[in-house]
Amino acid sequence: MKKDSFLAVFARSQVAAFVGGLVDYGVMILLTELFGIHYVISIAIGGVVGAVVNYTISRYWAFNSTDEPKKTQIPKYIAVAFGSIVLKSGGTYVFTEFLGIDYKISRIIVDAFVAFGFNFTLQKYWVFK
Repeated sequence: MKKDSFLAVFARSQVAAFVGGLVDYGVMILLTELFGIHYVISIAIGGVVGAVVNYTISRYWAFNSTDEPKKTQIPKYIAVAFGSIVLKSGGTYVFTEFLGIDYKISRIIVDAFVAFGFNFTLQKYWVFK
């Protein structure tokens, strides 16, 4: 079976991340704006929901990594998702509280760094290798 190019895998993983990120961001906005939950808590909850969506798309389509059993893959994914949530929550807090940037904008800025510098690298070379 032909192995996909790095660029093809990267592109598919970005689509998976984008879809998961839209769910994540939407949950954050819904919880913060509609239910009055602090944005840091909303980011954590949205991160969990978005992670489930992203894992499913990544395993079966983006990385096509169904050879490894879920019982070994899921704990690694949870560790990456947890790290991502901590980075997004903390980074958004810093940008919002110390730099005065609206949390919705701060979150997008932080997400860009976390997505490329943390999530993709760990998913490609550790979780879905």
